[in-house]
Amino acid sequence: MESSLSSIQFTFHIPKQPKPKYPPHLSPFPISCTASRNNATTRTTYRRRTPPPTNRKPTTQSPPPDVNLITLCKNGSIEQAIELMSQGVPAGYDVFETVLDSCTEIELGKKVQQLLIRSSYYGNVNLNSKLVKMYVKCNSMRDARRVFDRMRERKELTLWHLMIKGYVDNGESDAGLLLYVQMRELGLVPNGETFRLVLSACGDSVQDCLKHFKSMTQEYDLVPEIEHYLGVIDVLGKAGHVNEAMEFIEEMDCEPTVEIWESLMSYARIHGDIELEDRVGALLDPSMEALDKLPLPNRKQSLVNMLEGKNKVNEYRNTDFDKEDAYGKLKGLNGQMRDYGYVPDTRYVLHDIDQEAKEQALMYHSERLAIAYGLISTPARTTLRVIKNLRICGDCHNAIKIMSKIVGRELIVRDNKRFHHFKDGKCSCRDYW
Repeated sequence: MESSLSSIQFTFHIPKQPKPKYPPHLSPFPISCTASRNNATTRTTYRRRTPPPTNRKPTTQSPPPDVNLITLCKNGSIEQAIELMSQGVPAGYDVFETVLDSCTEIELGKKVQQLLIRSSYYGNVNLNSKLVKMYVKCNSMRDARRVFDRMRERKELTLWHLMIKGYVDNGESDAGLLLYVQMRELGLVPNGETFRLVLSACGDSVQDCLKHFKSMTQEYDLVPEIEHYLGVIDVLGKAGHVNEAMEFIEEMDCEPTVEIWESLMSYARIHGDIELEDRVGALLDPSMEALDKLPLPNRKQSLVNMLEGKNKVNEYRNTDFDKEDAYGKLKGLNGQMRDYGYVPDTRYVLHDIDQEAKEQALMYHSERLAIAYGLISTPARTTLRVIKNLRICGDCHNAIKIMSKIVGRELIVRDNKRFHHFKDGKCSCRDYW
């Protein structure tokens, strides 16, 4: 048996071929096999089958030949413009500039970033600055910082200001101050706007605030303006040093404005210093009398709320809100809020009405109605974003903190001062805004 097996030889002949375009098991080229035993040769040729033709159509569609991406952006069709760019429609510098300026949704913004990375404009300082601005506008400081740190050129103060303000507005003031330190280490010279933002980033740290205010005048020879004095008063007020704030105002090099006195009076009220509140109120009497004579703005035009849900924005005005479901949801929440210790602060109702009517008026403030509508019209656990063009009142601020704990959602309210991130019963502003 061993001798018969040893006399068998196999020789394989594979013709020289170009590099195959198919996997080996689907190769259309012939393979020859020759076996010989005792001078007898048998030649067998095997031909493997080619895959059958398919009738499938290409999955990608060719983009329209004549499409103007800038016009689409200006008409509000941002998503369509980005989709066309992904399909291969050529996008020049002006297109990227317009798209980044128009983009307000973080997911779309990330798509634009990927397109920018694959383009020849990736290293452009101006476009990267706009990318940072877009992320800040979408409340994503983490993404904004990633782009900022990778930029090769960061000499423009406006870019640093944008980042510091973004941190402050999103309740990350400590990160803003650290960025200011990094800016100085790189040799950049701060200006008045820099110090305005730095003072706002000090939170309730009186020591840091006074140190930066002092360096502004002594180290950089800058003259403080009203906004800088307001920044110091805000920090002193947040820390509860209202009497020190009063002394600071009396030592100002310029005449205190109504805005400064109103800020001090607000902090005196927050900290329960009734004597100081009355004293400042007496100083404000002439101004307040003049203000009382001014016609009130049309509330239907001035109190506007924008509720951002997933991929859509709903706009309504508080005087024309007729959604009974939202009212019902708000009534139910009001009962739960009281169980959590909520007590209406009727000092924020200026009308001469009884106590019960004041509590009712507070319950139906526009931002609360916006949140109630969002709760019944979006999936559970979805983050709600409310944009308000007036400053949120203290009672609503307290109520929304409790709401965030009850509903288990993050509620983001943007008023005319800052972003408030309400989550688990707390706010990013630490109850000062």
